[in-house]
Amino acid sequence: MDAAANGLIKDFAENYMETLFYFCLKKTSNSADAEDLTQDIALHILTALGNGTVPVNFPAWVWQIARNRYAAWATRKHNHSQSVTGFDVGDYEIEDRSGNVLDEMICSEELSLLRRELAFIKQDYRQILVAYYIEDKSVRDIAQNLSLSVSVVKQRLHRARKILKEGMDMAREFGRLSYKPENIAFFMNGLPGQSDEPWNYISRALCKNILLAAYRTPSTVEELAIEVGVAMPYMEEELNNLVDATLMKKNGNKYETNFIIISAEAQKRIYAHLQSLVPSLLEAVIEALEFEIGWKDKNCPGWHEGYQPLEDMKWALFLGKIDTICRSMPEKVCEWIRNMIPAEKLGPWGFTPRPNNGEWDLVGMETYEGDKPDFVGLSGCVSNHNEKLLPPIHFEQYNHKYWGSKGASFRNMTYAHGKALVSIANDHVNEVDDAILKDLESYGYIKETENGYIPTILVMRKEKTLKMPKDVRAQLAALHRKAGEIYSRHYLFCKEQIYNEIPTFLKEDTIQIVTACSLISVARGAILDEAVKQGYLTYGDHNHDRMLGAFLTL
Repeated sequence: MDAAANGLIKDFAENYMETLFYFCLKKTSNSADAEDLTQDIALHILTALGNGTVPVNFPAWVWQIARNRYAAWATRKHNHSQSVTGFDVGDYEIEDRSGNVLDEMICSEELSLLRRELAFIKQDYRQILVAYYIEDKSVRDIAQNLSLSVSVVKQRLHRARKILKEGMDMAREFGRLSYKPENIAFFMNGLPGQSDEPWNYISRALCKNILLAAYRTPSTVEELAIEVGVAMPYMEEELNNLVDATLMKKNGNKYETNFIIISAEAQKRIYAHLQSLVPSLLEAVIEALEFEIGWKDKNCPGWHEGYQPLEDMKWALFLGKIDTICRSMPEKVCEWIRNMIPAEKLGPWGFTPRPNNGEWDLVGMETYEGDKPDFVGLSGCVSNHNEKLLPPIHFEQYNHKYWGSKGASFRNMTYAHGKALVSIANDHVNEVDDAILKDLESYGYIKETENGYIPTILVMRKEKTLKMPKDVRAQLAALHRKAGEIYSRHYLFCKEQIYNEIPTFLKEDTIQIVTACSLISVARGAILDEAVKQGYLTYGDHNHDRMLGAFLTL
């Protein structure tokens, strides 16, 4: 016999025998029976230790054997008066808490396990267990309160006790996300819901980690509760909300995240690949943009309103040209994208219809600490959810780290503010509400002059731009295709990385695949940084009054 077993035998003899006798006396109410039961328990414990058993949690192991031996004794005595039919009363019997201090100490160990397990049992079972054990209600009262028959309550209590016993015998460990939560960045295309969905969910750490856990491994409520370290009553509510918001879906008894989350490793490869193409992409973008600006300056002298100098206008034009080039990929790539997106599943804005009048698609990004370009987003002016038929306002704004408009901007400009901006550009400032006027001024979109308010952004008028001759359009299209060929290599590389790691349950969700490919392949930030680095776009200390990247088309 090894030293560990000898030590445990000594510990048992010195610290447990007396306590076990009182435990048995309480159970049997008879000194002779208590002595017999104590000897039986001790024999089983000493035999197991003598055979080399070394339990991880010695106290819990001792009391488990004590409870099991009492259960066997009770069965032999046919002492089932306190049990529900069909259940082994001794498995986990909760003591009367009105007893002496020793009884309470024994009971407290069981109660702590009971409370732990109640946090991981489904609601239907949990309600009955809490009512029976914690609130000390009878089966008949529980049945009446839950509008169930007595037999149904007995069946569920029997099943719940079995589940409870299995859990109490288990050495549960919370998952990694319970003590080391991770962060996810999100990129969205489309129009949020009326309650700001999905941002009102995905801005919270708990939701992020639930989504991350269910993306990596489809999981039950209990599995997610343990992984994230949240009791099931709260987890059930969170999951119901996330399913209702279409961020998750339920497949059988398991939950799956309903969009793609790109791993840090995939991002590392994608960003490195993009960086290798940036020099040639920048050259192609500049060539196409300078060709177009040169033709407009020569043939359409009034194509812009002149509120900005050319060096400032170039920021919006440059970023817009990147987007144009990204849409100029070879036809085989464009055809793949078209075939992947079933038009009947898209809303009027071109994205997936969502609850609360939302229409959006989403991709998540694991935290990646390596070198990566800053994300350059694009926002615009949208009508509210009840005004989708209003005339569109063609305002767009690229949001980037060089943004210099007093440090603030609209995530999406409201329709009222966009309409006011159009009125100001048309010299109808008298039509603008004072509060909206002050908002636009505070964000830096307009400024006051001696002659009134004027925009501070690029304003272009379609009627003052002549249609390019066919041969000129062909030259510009050729420049776009040249750049699009380069960009398509990056898009296809991103597609490969996503396919390599996408979970099985999302492999048929073509909309999510295209969304992930499109958002992760966005090259604006990397090309913009290179353009600033090479001096094509200027950025200096005086930038705080420059609106770099916003434009309005009339």
